[in-house]
Amino acid sequence: MSSSYSEDLRSAALAYHRLPRPGKLEIQASKPLANQRDLALAYSPGVAAACTEIANNPAEAATLTARANLVAVVSNGTAVLGLGNIGPLASKPVMEGKAVLFKKFAGIDVFDIEINAETIDRVVETVAALEPTFGGINLEDIKGPECFEIEARLKERMKIPVFHDDQHGTAIIVGAAIKNALSLAGKQLSEVKIVTSGAGAAAIACLNLLVSMGAQRKNIWVTDIDGVVHEGRNTLMDPWKAVYAQNTDKRTLAEVIGGADIFLGVSAGGVLKPDMVKQMADKPLVMALANPNPEIMPEEARAARPDAMICTGRSDFPNQVNNVLCFPFIFRGALDVGATAINEAMKQAAVDAIAQLAQDPPSDAVSRGFDTGETQGFGPGSLIPSPFDPRLILRIAPAVAKAAMDSGVATRPIKNFDEYTALLERFAFRSGLIMKPVFAKAKAQPVRVIYAEGEDERVLRATQVVLEEKLARPILVGRPSVVEARIKRFGLSIKAGTDFDLVNPEDDPRYRSYVQSYIEIAGRRGVTPDAARTVVRTNATVIAALAVVRGEADAMICGVEGRYMSHLRHVREIIGFMPGVSDFAALALTITSKGAYFIGDTQVRPNPTAEELAEMASLAANHVTRFNIKPKIAFVSHSDFGGYDTDSSRKMRQATALLKQHRPDLEADGEMQGDTALSATARKAILPHSDLEGSANVLIMPNLDAANVAYQMIKVLADAVPVGPILIGPARPAHILTPSVTARGILNMTAVAAVEAQERAGRAQPTLFA
Repeated sequence: MSSSYSEDLRSAALAYHRLPRPGKLEIQASKPLANQRDLALAYSPGVAAACTEIANNPAEAATLTARANLVAVVSNGTAVLGLGNIGPLASKPVMEGKAVLFKKFAGIDVFDIEINAETIDRVVETVAALEPTFGGINLEDIKGPECFEIEARLKERMKIPVFHDDQHGTAIIVGAAIKNALSLAGKQLSEVKIVTSGAGAAAIACLNLLVSMGAQRKNIWVTDIDGVVHEGRNTLMDPWKAVYAQNTDKRTLAEVIGGADIFLGVSAGGVLKPDMVKQMADKPLVMALANPNPEIMPEEARAARPDAMICTGRSDFPNQVNNVLCFPFIFRGALDVGATAINEAMKQAAVDAIAQLAQDPPSDAVSRGFDTGETQGFGPGSLIPSPFDPRLILRIAPAVAKAAMDSGVATRPIKNFDEYTALLERFAFRSGLIMKPVFAKAKAQPVRVIYAEGEDERVLRATQVVLEEKLARPILVGRPSVVEARIKRFGLSIKAGTDFDLVNPEDDPRYRSYVQSYIEIAGRRGVTPDAARTVVRTNATVIAALAVVRGEADAMICGVEGRYMSHLRHVREIIGFMPGVSDFAALALTITSKGAYFIGDTQVRPNPTAEELAEMASLAANHVTRFNIKPKIAFVSHSDFGGYDTDSSRKMRQATALLKQHRPDLEADGEMQGDTALSATARKAILPHSDLEGSANVLIMPNLDAANVAYQMIKVLADAVPVGPILIGPARPAHILTPSVTARGILNMTAVAAVEAQERAGRAQPTLFA
């Protein structure tokens, strides 16, 4: 493997592991240890209560400790990646990496455990003794054929899931790819001929799973370094390989490949020759999974057989068989129902979920994983989902959990799968839980939302999901030929005129009336008839704003392309302000691991007055309540409650007083420093009788610089998910995004705009600052 990467990559990888601190993992406390009482609760004497509870009822370990979300990644270092038997210590970076993937993709905590144990008995005794600590065991990089017996004996002894990912993770992805490939080829698994190159742990596990799915042993031909696995062969044989021995006088891969529907390569680079591929059946599936060099390069296989479907183990080719597609999510589902094992039913459920997801239109997160910006829809070049697809956990974990329940290995069955899926969204989309109430309100009565940049890939992807979620009726501004071509290129399934409406800026029958509307609205602001005709042809934001004003759309979204202030100018001149509002402001939502925080004003007013800040806070509170969040407003300053007497601190003090005067219903206080706003303990030490309880979630900043800097820094330092900007103050719902927005961000803002539009449509108007 050492020759498979460049010296630059080697140097970068070493720096990555060394800096800023060694390794890839750390352990963090999940409960506060800020004072003597916390210590008494966490350790002696309080911890005795938890211990006695578990002693009386062992099931309480799932509610009183981290065990139910803790997995051991265990290796003896005997078969590490392509490096071979390098020992347990040298395997530690790989096991730490596995731990990171568990945490990143499924929120599962991991201890990596490298054991100095090469014999089967010692591995089994060591791992079995760990059962009280863990909710599951992930065996990793243990050489075959010993790994088969190790796993089998551990599964017999332990009452928690034991899963050898090198075997079953690969097998599940292979099973999903084969299921979809055969569907496209019009073939049945029970009838196809399967030829393998390689007979190690992964290959045998793949074949075992395929047999459980319906493949016939008589149609399976196994080859390895010693040739065809046949009856009577004595070299390099073991009981697991012997199951697939054929009664034949054929001895080489070249002799058995003829007529094969599937080639499964889990061996070494270059063993499958183009002439062999030519001998395969119609529409063959070539799975060349050796890394870094496949059994045959995709371009060679495609040249030999243009009708071939091709999978590799490499990330730089389509159809990558990557275990990260399944193992975090299988464990997520197994842990969440307290499964005592991961059985065949659970593995097949994962296969079905992965195969089905590949058939669905690709998500925006997938497209961002490709340098070209283009992804294919389901087909020969897209048989399995991308590891970047955030929907994997939403499909696999519930399917595995349900299969565990149906097969009788779940000790904590899930009662409501809708609620469970909603909880999983915190891993798929960290904005999921915060956005859930807004999505629910939007779905209750869908409105019409117009998107100015309807040709943009992100808008098109968002439109697909808006329709799937039934959030709104989309209207796109865009040229029909461009929109249609891009929908096809991005593998989407939406159609103009059927799923969404389209405003063609080059040839729309409403053009003349749009021009007239624009002249009526902006004619006294320097817009001449000639200018109006040009602008309505060329400016999508103007078109979208006019559609809203004319009642042809209920809300608009723009700003995906271009400068924020340019869009704002058109929204200001066409849509205007709500009654009593002096100017717009932008409210930015950041969703962090510690909660959701709304920051204003991040885009519009350079140095708002006290009156404007109070107005901004009042309007912001109305938006916050749409998230089913009680607004807790802090006017943030460099000063704590009169600690400084500067123009800025006096302004924030005055803004606080004005808001309390006009909106006594709101919980608010100021002026205060940032840490005082976020920490009730710090605030009480300074002002015990503050009007603000708990942590503030609406942070009103003294000026644009402070707001924007705070917002940008929180995004990066807290790895926060941004939502918005939410434009507050327009007469009709209109929101201006920024060019960095993702399709998910557009989707979130669609829900925000839709709920705002619902409130404007005959319902109680939001409370304004008088």
